[in-house]
Amino acid sequence: MAESSANKEYILEMNKIDKRFQGVHALKGSSLNLKSGEVLAFVGENGAGKSTMVKILTGIHSLDEGEIIYFGKKVRFKTPREAQDAGISIVHQELNLMNHLTVAQNIFIGRESEGFFLNEKEIIKKSEDLFKRLGVNIDPRERVQDLTVGKQQIVEIAKAISFDAKVIVFDEPTATLTDTEIEILFDIIRELKAKGVGIIYISHRMDEIKRITDRVTVLRDGEFVGTRDTSDIEISDVIHMMIGRVTYEEPKQASTVAPDAKVILKVEGLSSKDVRGLDFELHKGEILGFAGLMGAGRTEAARLIFGADKKWGGKIEINGRRVNIKSPRDAVNQGIGYLSEDRKRFGLAVGMSVCDNAVMASLNSFSSMGFVNERKTHKVSKEYVEKVNIKTPSVDQLVKNLSGGNQQKVVISKWLIRNCDILIFDEPTRGIDVGAKSEIYKLMNTLAESGKSIIMISSDLTELLRMCDRILVMCEGAHTGTLPIEQADQHAIMTLATKLVARA
Repeated sequence: MAESSANKEYILEMNKIDKRFQGVHALKGSSLNLKSGEVLAFVGENGAGKSTMVKILTGIHSLDEGEIIYFGKKVRFKTPREAQDAGISIVHQELNLMNHLTVAQNIFIGRESEGFFLNEKEIIKKSEDLFKRLGVNIDPRERVQDLTVGKQQIVEIAKAISFDAKVIVFDEPTATLTDTEIEILFDIIRELKAKGVGIIYISHRMDEIKRITDRVTVLRDGEFVGTRDTSDIEISDVIHMMIGRVTYEEPKQASTVAPDAKVILKVEGLSSKDVRGLDFELHKGEILGFAGLMGAGRTEAARLIFGADKKWGGKIEINGRRVNIKSPRDAVNQGIGYLSEDRKRFGLAVGMSVCDNAVMASLNSFSSMGFVNERKTHKVSKEYVEKVNIKTPSVDQLVKNLSGGNQQKVVISKWLIRNCDILIFDEPTRGIDVGAKSEIYKLMNTLAESGKSIIMISSDLTELLRMCDRILVMCEGAHTGTLPIEQADQHAIMTLATKLVARA
């Protein structure tokens, strides 16, 4: 590490970082700085450059221009292990653990040169010490696959601090956690902060920024916008810095669906191992929200309707006619499109192009004698890229290179090209920044206005109150009530979401 002129106030400085990938100028002189014992919110829309900055810091990518100064010395890490050994660790949104190994083995895997794996008792003892420092009770002998997601994340944190971390990056740490687990995480972050650890906190949840961070650094389109003290800035200001405009959707005051609107989908007595006797109707042009706590059965109900899971009983009618849906293919043939909460796993082929993904559900319309008409697929995919405002250099761009919001729009375009009349949106804005959320909301409203019928599953009650005409609430697999939007508020929803129904 070479000496450099550095600001002694900061333990880490990334100054005027520039990075280009093929066809993309990802970072344009971006900067951030971090103090000892502070939590720095690092925010921006998907595609703003946050991940690229972190990957450069942790040795995954090299920088083209700029400098990194760490404890007063200029550094350039060539591998993630180099960064870890220097005390810079990252807790990824998608956990990087080996489920079949024990907690202790996961924490110290790859550290054989330090002598840990030569002594199982030693790694268990050191793991216990780490958890004691974090103030949590986890058995180092337990297999990771038997832990909750929240405890698995704590294992990742323990692994990070086992390298004597002085800087820890948290990437969307609360995306899959319960409220209780979030509070435990925040307590751990406060403990780390008190011990002088510098924390870079990446999150799309604006309320968390006010609760847990000291300063906010904003990127937009690969450029540094500014850094402000959290205490001196309103969330609306942060959003404006992120997207360059003000965006806010008021809660819906009244349903926009006519009382006599046609029933497009009718479900009676739908049941499985996770769903108990679900009844509801979906009208033409309606957005029907599905609310409930974790494990309520919302996604399971959607998968039953879409034919992805086996149903035990019940019937489904579309446009007044009973249909037998045994598979997703049957559902698609009946005009149902499903946007899974895990779009990368179930909604997209991320290694394929925007065009290939967009026409995937409609290939028969573009094929003749087993050959796909690429001129037609390119033409229609370009049309829908413009229609749903997908930000991509071309329809030949690989989907994995798009931001989360644009990936979600590709899934939507797939079902629009298929001309589905019923669309199931499962957590449509999870992991998506505020600007992309606003665009998804507008697109959903436009679809409803055009006569499409939408089921919207969301864990964000403010989102449901903003978007839906009615909200159906579930608890432990049972339907506990449906609220017209005029009567819905968070208290009423939560009352129904915790209202257990006696099992037959």
